[in-house]
Amino acid sequence: MKRNIIKIDENKCNGCGLCINACHEGALQLIAGKAKLISESYCDGLGDCLPECPTDAITIEEREADAFDEEAVKERMENKSTDIPDLACGCPGTHAKTIEKKESIRKEESVSVESHLQQWPCQIKLVPPNAPYFKNAHLLIAADCTAFAYGNIHNDFMRNKITLIGCPKLDSGDYSEKITDILSHNTIKSVTVLRMEVPCCGGIVSAVTTALKNSEKMIPWNVVTIGTDGSIVED
Repeated sequence: MKRNIIKIDENKCNGCGLCINACHEGALQLIAGKAKLISESYCDGLGDCLPECPTDAITIEEREADAFDEEAVKERMENKSTDIPDLACGCPGTHAKTIEKKESIRKEESVSVESHLQQWPCQIKLVPPNAPYFKNAHLLIAADCTAFAYGNIHNDFMRNKITLIGCPKLDSGDYSEKITDILSHNTIKSVTVLRMEVPCCGGIVSAVTTALKNSEKMIPWNVVTIGTDGSIVED
């Protein structure tokens, strides 16, 4: 039969998992870091998941598809409610685990570290694009969690940079417009993106990529990925 059903653009999907929670029929699942429609019969085609997608990766299309099966959905949701999921809301970024540290690290004496934060505010949504500290600045655009995962973030990444922080999964909207304004109206010398290895952090990289394109400026930039154990897994 021909009916409305969702379509997911995998190139736009950043694996944040927000659509998983928004789908009341359990039709979506994260597979290999991307949202997937696991069964056409689970999707009612109403699109409750669309507003939650920060990258506009989900659309509604009319095509041939299996009929919506309300009974199958009810059975699935009942079974799902009794399961103990390995990943909360299906997102790898919410995987609960304990991080073991070496004995020498746990017993290390407290050392005072100087802050290298050079401006305020530092949250992407709060910072004014025309702030004077952006003149000839080297930008560090960092996911919130990197500051807690990587112990020496001030010395290794924030030194001599203007630091902007955000979380593409928890903050509403898209950062690309604000970052575009910053890049377009200032002489930015370089951009470093500091992200976590979890899929939802792809949103901050996507926003910077879009902003660089929209600004039409040739600005050197790089991405550094921090593991959940605090190690640098990609540089």
